[in-house]
Amino acid sequence: MGNCLGKSEKKLTAEIVPRDGAKVYPTVRLHGSPKSILAAYIRFALLHKSVSLDLVETETERVGDGGGGAVTLQVGSEVVSGSRETLLRFIDARFPGPSLGSGREDETTPLLASLTRAHHTSMLWHVERMVKWAEDLTTRGGKKIVDPSVGTPRMEIRKFAKSYSELLELMMEHAQMEETILFPLFDKADRGLAKAAKEEHARDLPLMNGIKEVIKSVGVLDSGSPDYHEALCSLSTRLKSLQGQCKQHFAEEEVELLPLMKALELSKEQEVSALEQCFEVMQGTQNRLLKFFLEGLPPHDAMKYLDLISKCRDKEKMESILQKIVK
Repeated sequence: MGNCLGKSEKKLTAEIVPRDGAKVYPTVRLHGSPKSILAAYIRFALLHKSVSLDLVETETERVGDGGGGAVTLQVGSEVVSGSRETLLRFIDARFPGPSLGSGREDETTPLLASLTRAHHTSMLWHVERMVKWAEDLTTRGGKKIVDPSVGTPRMEIRKFAKSYSELLELMMEHAQMEETILFPLFDKADRGLAKAAKEEHARDLPLMNGIKEVIKSVGVLDSGSPDYHEALCSLSTRLKSLQGQCKQHFAEEEVELLPLMKALELSKEQEVSALEQCFEVMQGTQNRLLKFFLEGLPPHDAMKYLDLISKCRDKEKMESILQKIVK
């Protein structure tokens, strides 16, 4: 699983393995409206290819084009325009790097199943990242700074705490989405079908909150003290336990519950309405935490998630969400 959003700031090796050194490519000129949904989509796609992007603003999208807006890509003497799929194929063929795919979700895959799997993928990536970071902290014991840009041991713990707080919020919103939107759909079709999944949510909560408290303790301890090292060991152990529980819980949902989505026989209208309700519940994930969330997805999965966002019938809201990830 890889990082889908390249970042300019330096990171600890334990945090995120940086992408391979980027080659120098010609500047890509993207001709389109800054308000165009398609332009925002293609700009996001180009973030994965380590290119230099020059946005050339054109007139606003034509009335009746569904908010897509005409988009043209120019690389040297090459000029390409057309549908989203055409542009993505050109980007994949022209620039090395992880494949973006078509960006389209399989039409036979229920929307809520795609949404849930994307959340699982991102959360597991972030949990694994925190586990590796905690292991690295424990090994160093607060005595060695790997990356000066991270600062002192106490400054690093603050960064660690911020990352875990974002992950915790993401996980809490995901659980809330499942409990208020997804699970009731299953229970309506077969009472008690989601009972085990709900019980696992309750089981995981004390562990998740416990990790937060341990991080607070680490933050106030002397980095050279035995208590500091003991707290780091406890933190590492608890995060590994959370990782194991998440893997088990997500796997059970994906094997036992999500395949039954088709059996619910929701109409397209009902599916889209439920998807929009999920986005409403996950306000943090769709706003402040959107880049953090997408960072945990491989590029082709990130593009598919944007495809889910594009199904929102509120075009202004969809445009607002897409603009957040390219600014």
